[in-house]
Amino acid sequence: MEPTSKKLNKSAWSWALYDWANSAFATTVMAGFFPIFFKSYWASDLSDAESTFAIGSVNSLVGLLIAFSAPVLGAFADAGDSKRKFLFSFAFLGIITTGYLFFIPDSSWKLAVIFYGLGVIGFSGANVFYDSLLVTVSKEEERNRTSALGFSLGYLGGGILFLLNVIMFLYPNWFGLESQIDAVLWSFMSVALWWFIFSLPIYLNVKEPTQNSSGKSVNRIITEAFSSLVNTARSIKEYKSAVIFLLAYFLYMDGVDTIIRMATSYGSDIGLSATSMIQALLLTQFVGFPATLVFGYYADKFGYKYSLSFAIIVYIFVVLFSSQMDTALEFYVVACVVGLVQGGVQAISRSFFSTLIPTNKAAEFFGFYNFIGKSSVFIGPFMVSGIALVTGSPSYGILSLLILFIPGLILLWMVPDKN
Repeated sequence: MEPTSKKLNKSAWSWALYDWANSAFATTVMAGFFPIFFKSYWASDLSDAESTFAIGSVNSLVGLLIAFSAPVLGAFADAGDSKRKFLFSFAFLGIITTGYLFFIPDSSWKLAVIFYGLGVIGFSGANVFYDSLLVTVSKEEERNRTSALGFSLGYLGGGILFLLNVIMFLYPNWFGLESQIDAVLWSFMSVALWWFIFSLPIYLNVKEPTQNSSGKSVNRIITEAFSSLVNTARSIKEYKSAVIFLLAYFLYMDGVDTIIRMATSYGSDIGLSATSMIQALLLTQFVGFPATLVFGYYADKFGYKYSLSFAIIVYIFVVLFSSQMDTALEFYVVACVVGLVQGGVQAISRSFFSTLIPTNKAAEFFGFYNFIGKSSVFIGPFMVSGIALVTGSPSYGILSLLILFIPGLILLWMVPDKN
């Protein structure tokens, strides 16, 4: 591929900075403190099984809601120049509900679950429109680097705030706080503020091309959105490459997401402490920042399929290695290796898909893209845990992820490489 323009424009940087903003929610809230704090503070009167079921239920319900609404939201946004407004509306929902976690008293697990669920809706809903704006802020030849920049800034931004929150948790007196409980509550508030402040650039600096939707009634826009969605489903054969890619994406991203979700469970099985888990998560974050940037540049040089294939092959080796590991040191090695490819496989998948779809249907098709990603999440965890339960061996459960990665790799190679 020929070299592209050296510098990304202001809109591209503003777009990428939103990943810096919202990744704080993914690290500090979703992956970090909420699951642990929920059990010990808000749901202390529930059994471990009951509190786990509560968190699992809200995550499943929210996932299904976002999965099935994403295509409709995308089609509605494509009916006008409103992607940015929709993004900020969902982000604001997430920001407000995340900040409200600070005020929820102990033993109020139902309230905590509700506001956490609303926060995930805001986080996930905004991402539908964030992804679709990629085609607005970058030329096709810049898309790899722009997408990779977003993911890398997400790793760095989410990692920086998470590191600060971890320090607050370990040494609350350094920050004038009385306890670790106060530290966690203030961590939730810090995520809300961080998310809001760094969301402003995408709202202020990213401008969408004006479309012929001005003057249309809301009912007409909604009708056209649903009509567009139906027409897309009927004409999907016109975008065969996109369909094949989505099948591949469904498989290999389910494997990626399962590794993310099962990491702490696997770490617990080998006796890691909560502090060690947090350190491993931080390691993944900070390795992921430079690695994702490098991935973007190498994708420009070698192409989408070669770059994605390399990442998937790395995950295959991660699965094989993880099935045999039994020490904390090996867990840290896996965390480091995953950090090297996790952001890259996400960023390049997004930019590859953007080249396979019509620009004027970007939000609608990215709605399907997000639908595929969200609807695939439950398969891997269910398969891994089910096989481990039946066989009595967590190693066999982890190895079952090869069923996702290998066919995903094969399907990926059936997609024409437009890079």
